[in-house]
Amino acid sequence: MDEIVKQAMTKWPDVPNCYGWLALDARGTWRMRDEHTQAMHLPGDKITNTALVGFINRNYQSDERGCWYFQNGPQRVYVMLAKTPYIAHTDPLYGFVLHTGEPLSMIDDVWITENGDLLLKSDGKVAMLDDRDIAQCLPHLRLDRKPIGDEQLLSWIAVQKNGAQLTLELPSRSVPVQRIQSNDIPKQFHFVLEPPIPA
Repeated sequence: MDEIVKQAMTKWPDVPNCYGWLALDARGTWRMRDEHTQAMHLPGDKITNTALVGFINRNYQSDERGCWYFQNGPQRVYVMLAKTPYIAHTDPLYGFVLHTGEPLSMIDDVWITENGDLLLKSDGKVAMLDDRDIAQCLPHLRLDRKPIGDEQLLSWIAVQKNGAQLTLELPSRSVPVQRIQSNDIPKQFHFVLEPPIPA
């Protein structure tokens, strides 16, 4: 967290929290949602200012409810999540990086949803892989240690009791891929997609 943010929190401790105005989309882009956007249930405008994006990324965290927010000075700006608290991208140097720019040094667990979304867990952080990057991961998937094609992968996803082992082959190790239902992800990893305003 930025030092200036810590100072502002101390100086103004009772600033009301903000809900509905900030969102993280499924591709890791921050979006600003004004009153019209909220009323029309639109995704909001992309935030493209590099300094502002960096500021949000550095001051992004969660509360005890599993609700994620950006600490904007003394105010918590709660975030609507499209998928997960973090979105991952493939990277030629690090393998995977979060939308905040943080490298995923070690992938601990991997899941795939019924929709073919890839979910990664590293050092307690859960991230959905940007769907545009799935194609780059396909060559690294193995079914019982053999390369897998699109049709084989779709079949493995569809047949829940298929005994064949799907793995993601990384430079340092092979990680088993588990199945997970999209609707179960927030509960399993204790986060809230749309933070509710406390009563």
